Amino acid sequence: MSKTNKINPKKKRQLSPLYILGGGILKEDFIVRHTKLIVLIVGLMFVFISNRYTCLLKLREIDKLQQELKDVKYESLAISGQLIGNNRLSQIESLVKERRLDLESPQTPPYIIQK
Repeated sequence: MSKTNKINPKKKRQLSPLYILGGGILKEDFIVRHTKLIVLIVGLMFVFISNRYTCLLKLREIDKLQQELKDVKYESLAISGQLIGNNRLSQIESLVKERRLDLESPQTPPYIIQK
């Protein structure tokens, strides 16, 4: 027997698409020895991807709530401005006249009572 007829057990195979898709790569010595590490890395990748997705959802919700807060603040300012405008003496007198109430503004100033 010659040395060329013997099959070398550590013969390297070429990584062809058919070899990879056929599952032959899973029989490689490196893959078999490090299966636990590969599974751990894939599991951690899923955890990190899930964590990032959750963070992005929370950031979107925070942005939405901040925009809603701005809208509510502007609405509050508008209502406050209307209320201040309605509290003026001239505005109150015109409302009393419109509703035909029997009220008049006092002609004498109020008295200040001191203790």
